[in-house]
Amino acid sequence: MESPMPTNVPSPAARAGRRGLVPALLPLGAMLGSITALGLGTSFAKHLFPLIGAQGTTALRVALSALFLQAVWRPWRFPLSRRDAGAVLLYGAVLGTMNLLFYLSLRTIPLGIAIAIEFTGPLTVALAFSRRRLDLVWVVLAGLGLALLLPLGGAASRLDPDGVACALGAALCWALYIVFGKRVAHLHGGQAVALGMSVAALVVVPFGVAEAGLTLLDPAILAYGLGIALLSSALPYSLEMVALKRLTPQSFGVVLSLEPAVGALAAFAILGEHLTPLEALAAGAIVVASVGSALTAAPAAVPPP
Repeated sequence: MESPMPTNVPSPAARAGRRGLVPALLPLGAMLGSITALGLGTSFAKHLFPLIGAQGTTALRVALSALFLQAVWRPWRFPLSRRDAGAVLLYGAVLGTMNLLFYLSLRTIPLGIAIAIEFTGPLTVALAFSRRRLDLVWVVLAGLGLALLLPLGGAASRLDPDGVACALGAALCWALYIVFGKRVAHLHGGQAVALGMSVAALVVVPFGVAEAGLTLLDPAILAYGLGIALLSSALPYSLEMVALKRLTPQSFGVVLSLEPAVGALAAFAILGEHLTPLEALAAGAIVVASVGSALTAAPAAVPPP
């Protein structure tokens, strides 16, 4: 008598589906890991503010990240024209200024709020080149969220004006970073980011030295700064490279839009920062605008294989 077929054995189609599910989830997991690492790294970085200030913390993070990227990518192996060198200088200068302004904003406003305000930069770039009526909804939502966060009096007046101004400056730099980044997009990815981060270090290190001096060379602070650089720069960049190869621009934008929420949760867990209901609503409006813009963006042309 033949043995009955086991009922708990998955069919070949089911096994194939499971194998197909893993590659589909890998890029999403990589992006979530990147966002989480960045939020954790930035939250831990604030522990250095009392010791070396926001400027010193920025200088340490950017300079150590630049050294790490130089060692990994060795950008000198690739040729660089004079025109490309000028583009890299602009790209790196904006990158350094963006990091400096963002860390300066964290001195007085919560991390989740700073990220939400900074997100208005790339969102503005995305919507500036659109002519569809639906995008007006995202403009209104983002504008509403930003208006609720600006210290114009009322419930939102607890936010420090200087901190909000620095976050808005970081948003502008992020928009310029996208514009200038397109000018170096044809270069080898590792070369562009390594050279750009090195230029960024040249921009921010003088501010860090002026703020913290030789304290930046304290072994304990250097070790802590190296951990921050790896957690908030090297690891997120590496994970994003995995995700970018497998995600569409729309999917990448949607997942990236979770960054303010993840940053707020990380800051709450590590720093004890909390948002008021109005601030959470404002940040949520900007996140929804970013998600909506990414979901309704015109699909990019698929290059031939």
